[in-house]
Amino acid sequence: MRPMTITTSMDHMATRTRGFSRRRDVRQVVALWAVLTVLGVVFGLFVPARLMGPPASPTMRGIEDTMTVFSVAAAPVAAVVWAVALYSLLVWRHKGAGPPETDGPALRTSRPAAVLWILLSSVLCVFLLVWGLAEMGSVATAGSRNNPMVVNVTGNQWVWTFDYPDKGGVQSDQLYLPVDQPVVFHVRSKDVIHSFWVVKMGIKVDANPWEVTQTSVVPNKLGTFDIRCAELCGLLHADMETSAHVVSGAGFTQWLQAHGGHA
Repeated sequence: MRPMTITTSMDHMATRTRGFSRRRDVRQVVALWAVLTVLGVVFGLFVPARLMGPPASPTMRGIEDTMTVFSVAAAPVAAVVWAVALYSLLVWRHKGAGPPETDGPALRTSRPAAVLWILLSSVLCVFLLVWGLAEMGSVATAGSRNNPMVVNVTGNQWVWTFDYPDKGGVQSDQLYLPVDQPVVFHVRSKDVIHSFWVVKMGIKVDANPWEVTQTSVVPNKLGTFDIRCAELCGLLHADMETSAHVVSGAGFTQWLQAHGGHA
């Protein structure tokens, strides 16, 4: 009796699925979903990366790629929500005084719709989890190769101080880095919690009192980039900014020697 019961249930499921796909409103919602998905994919491919600007490190490039992939992957899910919402407002809405005589079709009671939603959502979540873990691993190992340079970063209301322990103990209120050189930052605070954020390099880590946190990066673009505090830390939090200067190897050596350090 059990095999017959399973077969009957599957046949019933297939019949309901065929009937569900033949409904006029379902076909129209699917067509609207397809259009919105295409628009969402185009948006995800071109807009997020342009908003963030050109990256100054492989870490930031990975962040931009992640934003693009996540935006594209989320486009079909967002399109489902928008398609149902728009179709409900335009077609399934009730006109006239008083409540409608009959309620509109409830997708939550449709087994084919529920099964499809659960399966696709599960696949999407697993994909995003694997991608996210891989990107986190690449960020964690960004400065662990090729004898990285160590820079001690100290947050203090409301300034940043940078110390180069392996370069003669040079200190500066602006960050200087040689291009294409792996760097490991040891970050701490002297008072309250701050957050060390080099925007275009894609690194951000809390600066905690009595504790050292660590992050790493390989700057690969010459130029001057903003450093900000990303944690509300008091009255002048908004003014806790400085600059990161990425220079050539020779330029970095000259800067060190001008400040009493050594290469």
